[in-house]
Amino acid sequence: MTLRVHHPPEPDCPRLPAALGAVASTLLIPLAARACGDALFPEVAVGDRHAARLLHALGAEVQPFLNDQPTLYGVLARTQVFRGQAEAFLHDHPRALGISLACGLAHYFQWLDNGRNRWIDADLPEVTALREQLLPSEPRRRNVGFDLSQPGWWQRLDLPGPHARTPLLLICEGVLMYFEPAQVAAVLREIGDNAPPGSLLLFDFICAQAVGQAQWHPSVRHTGAQFRWGPRRSDELATLHPRLQLQAEHRVMQGYGWPFATLDPFFRWCFGVPLYGVAQMRVAP
Repeated sequence: MTLRVHHPPEPDCPRLPAALGAVASTLLIPLAARACGDALFPEVAVGDRHAARLLHALGAEVQPFLNDQPTLYGVLARTQVFRGQAEAFLHDHPRALGISLACGLAHYFQWLDNGRNRWIDADLPEVTALREQLLPSEPRRRNVGFDLSQPGWWQRLDLPGPHARTPLLLICEGVLMYFEPAQVAAVLREIGDNAPPGSLLLFDFICAQAVGQAQWHPSVRHTGAQFRWGPRRSDELATLHPRLQLQAEHRVMQGYGWPFATLDPFFRWCFGVPLYGVAQMRVAP
């Protein structure tokens, strides 16, 4: 089954800013997957109510992403992991604040709104401007412009500190693999130093062997972004910060079928880390 989509932009709709950087432009990959991937992979369908409309409004060329079926599957499967773990957390902490860091045009609040929680979608100001134009306003969700790569972002987002009684839910999807190792360490230090105890951090990661190889990735190569960080072994994730405890490591691609069902466990056995996964971390007292 081949997916094809051609959506010329409407005259009065916003376009992607010409100055949008390589990493920020990768937001089109998950947007295309959530807009069009459900029909191809119903077993991991996410039912995104906004993605197709956003993709149509932007009028962006996404056919190269739609031709990359493993990545389409991977985006949907990781979305299922993020949603499942976030829903379990919110079951225990129904009034918790959730933050989607470097959110792109993802809209997790459509799935995680329980009527009592609050949500922040945070990204670069130019991405936030797109969100303000394209997504409906909601009383318990707000968009905030910030730069995750710049130290001090916790205070700029005005997030609760380590002595707050209610834990936070933090989602960082599709971004840390594009950061330099020192930048990743700074982001996790910001979280580890400031998050209330019991907070949940979810982020996806690639293996170290993929660093510097984005030019071979069927989707990412079209954006100009490069993979710059990934753990060499899973136990590295457990030593990222003294307060960040690795609760689980979720594999993403094993359900795609051969060769991933065979290659991923073999790769993990050889190198001690999956090709691609989601880390689930708890903030300790």
